[in-house]
Amino acid sequence: MPANPKYLTQSVGGRILKISAAILGGYFVSVSFHLALASWFNRENIVITTAFTGFILWVALMILAFLAKSGWKIWLYYLLLTGLFAGLAYLGQMVNPLT
Repeated sequence: MPANPKYLTQSVGGRILKISAAILGGYFVSVSFHLALASWFNRENIVITTAFTGFILWVALMILAFLAKSGWKIWLYYLLLTGLFAGLAYLGQMVNPLT
């Protein structure tokens, strides 16, 4: 049974934005989140954990991107989250520099 057309994205640009946000945006958020964690906590433990939780978070963010109404909005949210986590990672590096 095919999907109801009223729930599908009508424009090609909207589909491209959602697909790119799902793949690239989700990856950027996932990586920046784990980098922020690694800068504040024990790096070895976070790196080991990232092998599993990074993929799970990336898939969850992919699903969220396709549930969003607008590709532009989900890109905005993902860029804001990436910037926030990158800022936290930067602050973590200032407070806890590598020895």
